[in-house]
Amino acid sequence: MSAGCGHSHGPFDGMSESYKKRLWVVIFLNAAMFIVEMTAGQMARSQALQADALDFFGDALTYGISMAVIGSSLKTRSIAAAFKGTSLFLMGLWVFGSTIWRVFVAGVPEAPVMGIIGALALAANLLTVLLLLSYKDGDANVRSVWLCSRNDAIGNVIVMIAAIGVWGSNTAWPDLAVAFIMAGLFLTSSYQILTQSWREYRAGGAEALAASLGDDGHNHGKGSRCQHEHH
Repeated sequence: MSAGCGHSHGPFDGMSESYKKRLWVVIFLNAAMFIVEMTAGQMARSQALQADALDFFGDALTYGISMAVIGSSLKTRSIAAAFKGTSLFLMGLWVFGSTIWRVFVAGVPEAPVMGIIGALALAANLLTVLLLLSYKDGDANVRSVWLCSRNDAIGNVIVMIAAIGVWGSNTAWPDLAVAFIMAGLFLTSSYQILTQSWREYRAGGAEALAASLGDDGHNHGKGSRCQHEHH
């Protein structure tokens, strides 16, 4: 909408070449870090690293969805955001459940690997956060990208803290505690995204209805004028 139309501007919807270019960089970084961190997590027997790797994978997938729906209607974008919110919820449940399982079977993770990979992942996520910082208050679709990136950066910091805890205590409990915290982050962000996407879905439906009624009224008006001119 133009500035002089008398209507308020909605939240940023991703319609910017600069934003799209930054999003492509973020997608590549997340896909690469998923491969690196999942491999390292398996080698180091670290549940926290594997949970963070899964988050990288989910982010790469959902950022691709974000890219695909840029420019679509508010209703379509809200549905995409709801899908991402649901995927975050499922990831949170998976991390929570698998961490409980690991409580009974876990060996002690390798702290040096956790620390090195955690630092590498943190660097990648800090770059992502800086790239997206200007767009953190967009619509549900854009905001979900920011929330996922923020979660990653927080997750990497606590993975490094867990590595120090594992090294100092020679037990798996710091690693497992971090995995629980990350599960909580997933679930909290899921709630935020789903709540906002629901509001925007309803707003999108109202906009579509108003547009339909407006077009209908406009057509009736044309018909009335035509009949008047005919008579």
